[in-house]
Amino acid sequence: MKVAITGASGFVGTHLTRRLEPEGHELVLLSRQVCDLSDVDLLTQLFTGCKTIAHCAGINREVGAQTYARVHVEGTRNVVEAAKRAGVEKVVLLSFLRARPDCGSSYHESKWAAEEIVRNSGLDYTVLKAGVIFGHGDQMLDHLTHALHTFPVFATVGLKEKSIRPLAIEDLVHVMRAALIDRRMKRQTVAVLGPEEIYLSEAVRRVAEVAGKQSLMFPLRILSEGVVEPGSPVVPLPYDLVPTRRFTIEQIRDGVLSHEEAQKAQNENKLKGEEKRVSEWNIILCLLYFFVTVFVSVLKGE
Repeated sequence: MKVAITGASGFVGTHLTRRLEPEGHELVLLSRQVCDLSDVDLLTQLFTGCKTIAHCAGINREVGAQTYARVHVEGTRNVVEAAKRAGVEKVVLLSFLRARPDCGSSYHESKWAAEEIVRNSGLDYTVLKAGVIFGHGDQMLDHLTHALHTFPVFATVGLKEKSIRPLAIEDLVHVMRAALIDRRMKRQTVAVLGPEEIYLSEAVRRVAEVAGKQSLMFPLRILSEGVVEPGSPVVPLPYDLVPTRRFTIEQIRDGVLSHEEAQKAQNENKLKGEEKRVSEWNIILCLLYFFVTVFVSVLKGE
């Protein structure tokens, strides 16, 4: 089957490509270098002959002309228009779990707008509202491991700790394949979440164990929300597609580094345990000094 993948050079697009290529499917891979989703005529040409499209293109932050409105909303509108012109039969949209309207978040609202464009396209579709995704090359594991090697102090955000349900990239790609190739979940919006609900602090602790580091956690009392419930109505995933991979040490290790590297890091961590405890107390003292200084400044009205 001929399938187009937008955002093909990204984390999800790369893993989806690796899943579909060995099966012999003809893939049309669209990255920002090939097409930035602003040229409907070029998109139409690229989509010609495709049966389905996996629309994975998206951004996590706005940089210059790459805004949520341009990438998520206008980009999706152009993808849908080109799909219609090219005779594509189905669009599978990767969205975010908490995407919803009128919530005050331009990211969530733009993702919701993209969902609505696909749902109202007249084409067959599946909208996948994914939670926090992890795996080799993802941003969560990458950012956490880098932070653990530089400044291993993390804030637990919110009036109370928030939960996440980490989703293994292998499980997400399995669901996407079912929607693209087997044409399942016709005209449905579904949530895709990992099988285990944990606090963010526990996720940090597990990544730290794999990286051979120790982390310090402190509460930061600002409002936030968990990532365990969809922001809008969804239908359940078919039983055989429900994710099963937990956020285990083995899964994290596969996503971050090899077993040998992890073992080496753990051994080094044991040997340097005393040095790390001294370093951690230094960090604690620095944080206490910082907060006391801020508190005194506030009292003085500075």
